[in-house]
Amino acid sequence: MEHTEQHQPAYDETQIQVLEGLEAVRRRPGMYIGSTGPRGLHHLVFEVVDNSIDEALAGACTEISVILNEDGSVTVADNGRGIPVKTHAKVGRPAVEVALTMLHAGSKFGGGGYKVSGGLHGVGVSVVNALSEWLTVQVKRDGGIFYQKYVRGTPVSELKQIGTAESTGTRITFLPDREIFEDITFNYDTIAQRLRELAFLTRGVKITLKDQRDKTTPRVVYQYDGGIVAFVKHLNKNKDTLHPKPLYLCTRRDGCEVEMAMQYTQTYVENIYSFANTIRTHEGGTHESGMKTALTRAVNDYARKNGLLKDNEPNLSGEDIREGLTAVLHVKLENPQFEGQTKTKLGNSEVAGIVNSVIGEEVSRFMEENPSAARKIVEKAIGAARAREAARKARELTRRKNALEVTSLPGKLTDCIVRDPAMAELFIVEGDSAGGSAKQGRDRRFQAILPLRGKILNVEKARLDKILNHEEIRTLITALGTGIGDDFDLAKARYHKVIIMTDADVDGAHIRTLLLTFLFRYMPSLIEAGYVYIAQPPLFLVKKGKEEKYLYSDRELEAYLEKTGRDGVAVQRYKGLGEMNPEQLWETTMNPETRTLLQVTIEDAVEADSIFTVLMGDKVEPRREFIQAHAHKVRFLDTVG
Repeated sequence: MEHTEQHQPAYDETQIQVLEGLEAVRRRPGMYIGSTGPRGLHHLVFEVVDNSIDEALAGACTEISVILNEDGSVTVADNGRGIPVKTHAKVGRPAVEVALTMLHAGSKFGGGGYKVSGGLHGVGVSVVNALSEWLTVQVKRDGGIFYQKYVRGTPVSELKQIGTAESTGTRITFLPDREIFEDITFNYDTIAQRLRELAFLTRGVKITLKDQRDKTTPRVVYQYDGGIVAFVKHLNKNKDTLHPKPLYLCTRRDGCEVEMAMQYTQTYVENIYSFANTIRTHEGGTHESGMKTALTRAVNDYARKNGLLKDNEPNLSGEDIREGLTAVLHVKLENPQFEGQTKTKLGNSEVAGIVNSVIGEEVSRFMEENPSAARKIVEKAIGAARAREAARKARELTRRKNALEVTSLPGKLTDCIVRDPAMAELFIVEGDSAGGSAKQGRDRRFQAILPLRGKILNVEKARLDKILNHEEIRTLITALGTGIGDDFDLAKARYHKVIIMTDADVDGAHIRTLLLTFLFRYMPSLIEAGYVYIAQPPLFLVKKGKEEKYLYSDRELEAYLEKTGRDGVAVQRYKGLGEMNPEQLWETTMNPETRTLLQVTIEDAVEADSIFTVLMGDKVEPRREFIQAHAHKVRFLDTVG
């Protein structure tokens, strides 16, 4: 092939771009804050709050306040030492300006300012500044109040003293840039949940939150003198516990501080929340594996020593020992290494050994000093081991040998043609009539249908062996292909869209909740991977003359009737999916071109765990209180969900 020069663009020094300072951040924001969606937007707030938390960890700050302002901006203020304002010798600009305009210029990188610091990527407020339409900083220190304003990361005024002050502190207000973010509306709950978490992890610090956008929302104060012990009690507040007082330890060893609180409950699932320097390590890491190893060893040693395990019986597995465990583990270290897909897995190898030895010693001591609690823990683990063996036998029945075996199950899975999981969708449908419509209406190339008869088992109240003996759940596990428990493997998922499609009535909402409870408790990775969705079938078909329109909520119906008037409008209400013919079901709920799907996420696992416990657990009183508190939000009972 002839090589011609004229089409080749020049590749010389003019092509090499040097992205000065914050321009790089604006060019590729995702590299610095993860995304330009809701997660990245809220990360801005947490990056500023983390600076205040660092001051609290250093013992220099006792109060932090977050205000969601009416104009969409947010203010974070603290009573820490205040960002230094004197001229930075190297750069010749005030230190506060350097911190706000230069990447990696914070004191976290010098080694002297903070021993331990949070902040997920360590990028600091300079990134927040770069991604804000405007930002103002007000610092109280050295007897004065100093102020400066920035627009898209560039100072538009010099740092000037605007008053005097005896106290110290920093106050930053910023408005995220509409040019960068898809939506700049802050979610109150997302911020509230993270602030509550930080207050648990930073014992004694007082964090207040006020939403000025909604005057009816009261100002809330998060302050927990009990620290992570209070966190564990909060997690277990609606659960029956095996021992009244959580085990608590806090030890510093080899430059690493290990803090843990744990308490066993009567439930059948483990809840471990691990953190490193206040950052939630969703994917675990070396600290979590060290803790698990220590716990397994300590409980087995105790059981052997006290004759609770016979010589001919095998050791209890870690999974058995963690059944019903609620634990919060928080390590603080100088140079945390985060890895994994979302940078939320701790990778420091030395931490595993430190955590292992500290927790091993403390758990053994706790069991020796609390023999009745220790016996209950061991007995629960032995019960779990027996159930696991029964579950293993039941699980053999659900292992999928090949595609033919499942499609031949009578009246169950109607599979799709495509074999690439990324292209395939599974609709989980309640009842045979809806299943029939879905089978006829679907696109058989990539859409599979699994009808479930009746309500599946409430897994919140059952152990795994019982769950695996339930026919509908077995069918579901087989169809999904991932296995369950120890066998779970996300890579074996046969569908990357698992769509729950139930009626828009109370029963439909209940079935949907039962399915979500099962997935949340036994296949959370499926939800975390973004594979689980909820279909949104229409509630109404309105006809006026020759015009037909599907409406998906009461609000839409009201708006439609206001706009068109009520005369001559026929409104058909769909009670169930089975009332729609296959074409209607395809057009409204299944066609990727026209349907609406809600993706299920676990942004706040603490809150999700709490709600599933309240709604699906054994205790009646918390459920009654929840219903009384939220009943006013339900306008039409048969449109729940």
